[in-house]
Amino acid sequence: MKLATAMQMHEADRYAIEDLGIPGTKLMENAAQHIVSEAVKHIPPNGLVAVFCGTGNNGGDGICAAAMLLEKGIKVRAFLVGDPMRLKGECFEMKERLERAKGSLELFNASKDNTDSLGGCNVVIDAIFGIGLNTMLIDEALTAVTLINSSQAFVISADIPTGIHADTGVVHGDAVKADVTVTFSLAKPGHFVEPGCIYTGKLIVADIGIPQNVINSIPSRTFAATAADITLPKRKPDTHKGSYGRTLVVAGCVGYTGAPVLSAKAATKIGAGLVYLGVPKSIFDIMAIKLNEEMPFPLPDDSKGKLTANAASEILRHAKRCDVCLIGPGLGQTDEISELVQSLTRLVETPIVLDADGLNAVAKNTDILNGTSCQLILTPHVGEFIRLGGDLTAGDRLGAAKDFATKHGCILVLKGHRTIVALPNGTAYVNTTGGPAMAKGGTGDVLAGMIASLIGQKLPIVHAVAAAVYIHGLAGDLCAKKYGEYSVTATDIIEMLPEAVKVVMG
Repeated sequence: MKLATAMQMHEADRYAIEDLGIPGTKLMENAAQHIVSEAVKHIPPNGLVAVFCGTGNNGGDGICAAAMLLEKGIKVRAFLVGDPMRLKGECFEMKERLERAKGSLELFNASKDNTDSLGGCNVVIDAIFGIGLNTMLIDEALTAVTLINSSQAFVISADIPTGIHADTGVVHGDAVKADVTVTFSLAKPGHFVEPGCIYTGKLIVADIGIPQNVINSIPSRTFAATAADITLPKRKPDTHKGSYGRTLVVAGCVGYTGAPVLSAKAATKIGAGLVYLGVPKSIFDIMAIKLNEEMPFPLPDDSKGKLTANAASEILRHAKRCDVCLIGPGLGQTDEISELVQSLTRLVETPIVLDADGLNAVAKNTDILNGTSCQLILTPHVGEFIRLGGDLTAGDRLGAAKDFATKHGCILVLKGHRTIVALPNGTAYVNTTGGPAMAKGGTGDVLAGMIASLIGQKLPIVHAVAAAVYIHGLAGDLCAKKYGEYSVTATDIIEMLPEAVKVVMG
């Protein structure tokens, strides 16, 4: 799903009004009608609606919605949050329409006791600030948001919940917690990126009359990965195990024998033809017992069961006949492992997925990421991302992920709620599956194995990464439905992958 920035949507509105001659009032009425259509689903007989309106176009949508509700015979209280002198143009016209419907625009005053403002309200419509907000909420706006969030009413936000930055999902001090957000023409990144996604509720994308060719012409470098965007190719009958890739996994150490098993099994379960697993020789026997379909082989290790730098030659020998290499799950951290991983990133020519301790091995020398002869895919969680030099101080996960991927020429999978896949060209995909049931040790190892496997199966690399992230989250969601959010394990997710794949393939 294509996502548009606030600036792009403002330009689309301007073009529709000034160049195509579509009246601004018509666009506003269309937006209001969609809000009203959603509101009436939740208004009981003799119910009451409160509409909080700002002084900009978002407020105009709200004022128009209030007027339309009154015209339907529904009781409405409409509040203006801001200076009445700033109501101009279409917004002022909507105020006049409200008054013709026998309504009024009450001035919301933060200094007064507003505790009774929402008394008895069944639905609250939030139209205070739209996608143009880029400063902290203060005064009346902040008080109104607090009041809305304390109500028991069903909350509908117009375009985006007040307080959310449309381009980043950042919360400006506080934000309305909507049950439904009705956005216009195109969804925005702030609807999908954490924390904005938490406040958005159910998202409805509404057509307000901007011609489709104008919407289609809006360029975008940010997308939401939804069910409609993820597919896997059907397999041809005249194929064999070699047709679906050779995946090499380098992982594990004494004390961390689960991670390599999870990665290798996930790679097989999502379709890899052949999976090779290089592990320290101290744990080779354990791997041989635990794995049936995958092929473990021993590598030189030290007295503590961790790989040594001279394991490189054997790994390279395997890598030359494989299609992808996953390095890192459960490797542990030593100077020799850092030397080994950095050497492999320089010498391996097939795509490399760096996960977990593979990331830690390059964290003190991230310049090496720019000097590789292969495509790198990095899969950090937030802590690992910060150790790699990622900057999250502004709270903008999307921008930080894009900046890192562009700077280092890699594909970055920034894991977490709404995992972000960022590409070197500045494009990013925000995942829409997964949830708290997946907050368990080992789920990241499963994802790393899945990413490597789909790359090894010769899917276009971006498609492979985005599909792995989506299917991983979908399997987690299916597990949560079956087992509940407390009891899902990484192994459960692997076992649920066939069901997730069937869903994706229809």
